[in-house]
Amino acid sequence: MKRTTRATTTDELSEVMKVTFAAEDSVKRPLFEPRASDIIISPYAKSGTTWLQQIMHGLRTGGSMDFEEITAVVPWIDVAHDIGIDINAEQVAVPRLFKSHASWHEVPKGARYVVSFRHPFDVMVSLYRFLEGWTFEPGSINLAEFVRWRVPAQDAESSGYWRHLASWWAHRDSDNVLLLCYEDMKNDLPGTVRRLARFMDIELTDSLFETVLRQSSREFMLAHKAQFDDRFVRRLSEVRAGLPPAGDAHKVTAGSTAARYHLSEDTKAILDALWHKHIELPLGFASYDDLRQALGDRSSAS
Repeated sequence: MKRTTRATTTDELSEVMKVTFAAEDSVKRPLFEPRASDIIISPYAKSGTTWLQQIMHGLRTGGSMDFEEITAVVPWIDVAHDIGIDINAEQVAVPRLFKSHASWHEVPKGARYVVSFRHPFDVMVSLYRFLEGWTFEPGSINLAEFVRWRVPAQDAESSGYWRHLASWWAHRDSDNVLLLCYEDMKNDLPGTVRRLARFMDIELTDSLFETVLRQSSREFMLAHKAQFDDRFVRRLSEVRAGLPPAGDAHKVTAGSTAARYHLSEDTKAILDALWHKHIELPLGFASYDDLRQALGDRSSAS
């Protein structure tokens, strides 16, 4: 696929994403063999994955920042082989950590799991901003078009946002699963670090706590954002989809209040209808905030 620009329509964007993440080498990929001590970080995309990678890698290494990009030390299971990483190799520290965006139904079994949820409105806006300037030209596809492009697949695929959330919620009582909410991570980062250390069976000394807390702050990660820029996957997209080099794929941003990143009421209604279908009807939670409250109540009681 040869291109001179990034996608400018949703049809082109579909092709770019399909080619970039094509499983063309799947027959050559080694079978991933998780250990019981491994931890797979598996939120839905743009729900805190990179943040969890940074916190948990810091906990197991004493705060090491000796990596080119976070994927090099906490590999993404789905693309590790494609970017030259041996998924079954030993890692720089224990426990071994891996990234995924898989639902419970699709994730490799036999490990431990950390999953963070995030409000679907914020997920869609964050995903739009992440892909803009990397896979599609800024200004060529507006936010409403982007959401409408995502909805059919989201409604059908088991790995779509709502089905992903429901699949992990069903395992909320499992000893090998830790569920968090992105919003609560923001509101109580110290508490999040402590919970993750307990789950990882890591002794949290005062020194380690202070180091990890500092290095998982937005300010620190923004100052080191080149280490969280998905460069390996970006290079893969340049080779496979022919995208122009040096695309913006930074996963840590300062945020934006620009009007073009605000969901319209009509777009929110589309997302609310999917929530009603996939979450409210089967699980009984009328809104994301209701589910978040229920998860918080469970955490407080445990």
